[in-house]
Amino acid sequence: MKLSGGVEWALHCCVVLTAASRPVPAARLALLHDVSPSYLAKQMQALSRAGLVASVQGKTGGYALTRPASEITVLDVVLAVDGADPAFICTEIRRRGPLGAPPEACTKPCGIARVMGAAEAAWRASLQGVTIADLVGSVERDNGPGALPAIGAWLDPASAPASGPSAGQAH
Repeated sequence: MKLSGGVEWALHCCVVLTAASRPVPAARLALLHDVSPSYLAKQMQALSRAGLVASVQGKTGGYALTRPASEITVLDVVLAVDGADPAFICTEIRRRGPLGAPPEACTKPCGIARVMGAAEAAWRASLQGVTIADLVGSVERDNGPGALPAIGAWLDPASAPASGPSAGQAH
């Protein structure tokens, strides 16, 4: 399954939003991740449309998760950013050409469609089994318990420096 780069950015944003004490502007998230603000804004808008983050307007506005990280799965983020369309669409090739099977002989999916469907179901189930909280745990295991609090402090525009994060590259 091929995922867009937006999925990766959206997942990183969801993880770091768990460390924020207040909504975080998309521009601040873009600066943290060294990505185009307009590109990241598109991913955040997709997360907002899916109800995974809320957009708060005003001087202290930005984005915040709408529910606990333990209730947002990786699959939720993938579907928000890349959509729910299946990765494989059977076009019934077996019905084409000079030896094509008649429609009445094709009442069940062919072996290729069954294998691809099973693979996609397994892939989706795997992503459904991992939450943003699980990813937060992996950041803490990989980078130490201070990584996300340092990012959270940097994300707070009232107390953060304007330059890049000292611990922001940890995730």
